[in-house]
Amino acid sequence: MHPADHAARNPHKAALVLAETGETICFGTLEALSNQSAWQLRALGLRRGDVVATLFANAPEVFVFGWAAQRSGLYQTAISNKLSPRDIAYILRDCGAKLLVVSAEHAELSQAALADLPNLAAYRWTGADDRLGDWQAAAARLPETRIADESAGTDLLYSSGTTGRPKGVMPALPDGPIGAETPLMRMGATLYGMDQHTVYLSTSPLYHAAPLRWAMAVQQLGGTVVVMERFDAQATLRLIERNRITHATFVPTHFVRMLKLPDAVRAAHDLSSLRAVVHAAAPCPVPVKRAMIDWLGPIVHEYYSGTECCGITALSCEEWLQKPGSVGRAVLGQLHVLDETGQELPPGAIGSVYFSDGPTFEYLNDPEKTAEAHDARGWATLGDIGHVDRDGFLFLSDRKSFMIISGGVNIYPQEIENLLVTHPAVADVAVIGVPCEEMGELVLAVVQPAPSISADAALAEELRAFARRELGSVKTPRRIDFTDALPREPTGKLFKRLLRERYAPPTG
Repeated sequence: MHPADHAARNPHKAALVLAETGETICFGTLEALSNQSAWQLRALGLRRGDVVATLFANAPEVFVFGWAAQRSGLYQTAISNKLSPRDIAYILRDCGAKLLVVSAEHAELSQAALADLPNLAAYRWTGADDRLGDWQAAAARLPETRIADESAGTDLLYSSGTTGRPKGVMPALPDGPIGAETPLMRMGATLYGMDQHTVYLSTSPLYHAAPLRWAMAVQQLGGTVVVMERFDAQATLRLIERNRITHATFVPTHFVRMLKLPDAVRAAHDLSSLRAVVHAAAPCPVPVKRAMIDWLGPIVHEYYSGTECCGITALSCEEWLQKPGSVGRAVLGQLHVLDETGQELPPGAIGSVYFSDGPTFEYLNDPEKTAEAHDARGWATLGDIGHVDRDGFLFLSDRKSFMIISGGVNIYPQEIENLLVTHPAVADVAVIGVPCEEMGELVLAVVQPAPSISADAALAEELRAFARRELGSVKTPRRIDFTDALPREPTGKLFKRLLRERYAPPTG
């Protein structure tokens, strides 16, 4: 199915609702505007396989332009509006974009990024200036009917750069019709009951892979997408009640923030419309997930994948209660855990997690990184460490690049973070290894205290005692520092690279 099919069958049904304003776009309008933008793409000379870039807010243009690019056989590179002009310019060059379209509020940011790209065609969604044309005005003059040479496009998205410079993940262009079923559509329908009756709450920035792909999959299934401009814990509960939300996706930091709302606030909202709450993107501490299940019931689902989408694991609430801490069994591709020599490990043994028989990808313009992400058999890894139990359930330990080696012992920061974030005095936490002459590395916890909590030596000692009691002395942070906020993406991914740079020893 495709939004065009739903526009033909039910043109007045809401395809999109903006949470803050209530502005609604129906499938019929979405189809007409998408077709006009597709004609504009052709008028600019863009053809199948070309790359177009966008710098959008969480706004209607995400979907109008997104479906225009998809039906025109193009690669779309959605760029984060939180990046610097220098990084935006880097992505525009690296992906070979032939066009940039930006939301009006990001015009100034785009101007700075385009300073050294004088020949790149660029538009703002509404309005025009000396550098940017008016996309809507140009498209409005064109037909609302479908272009004659439709073919399926896809995304060409960049990793968040949590461990280095962003990498472009380039899949193969789909070779089927524009309405062909995607793995995410199949997953949403089969595992979570998504269909034309779905009312889906989108809680995260739509320039990220999972939020963008899920929102578009819901519209492919004929459901309605309610888009938040930005996540707010209490507003989320209000929107679920007001819009009778049936499905929503979250990241664990969203769960933590919702759980730390006062009991009276949580109890004040009717959440009974929810049929499935789905989380991914980062590890979820076991106590946090248990608390969400106790609150919402057995509707909390989890999956594990990445921008590369070389494989997916998933599990239901019932399965997780039997296998606490697991991220599920493979639902796309086949799971393997390998040792340092590439040999497959038995159940229970920790090693590098790989997928075989999943979708193929490459890192754009970086054959070395592409090779590093694949073994000799072509199996692909997202860079995580874990083990598979005898029933085929995957348990992640951490990212390989985050592992701390202290006194010859492998320590996984994720385990320590998952514990410390459950302490009532902690709003957020990151654990890294810092150089130590005696031990090689020592464990450092960087803690963001909860509101009104004093960041002092007494709190540091309380947290160390808490960790020692639950994890033992080896995994207890030797040092605890405090910060006002940690460098996180809105999706919850932590920029540990920035923390490591902050604590790196001086050079020279």
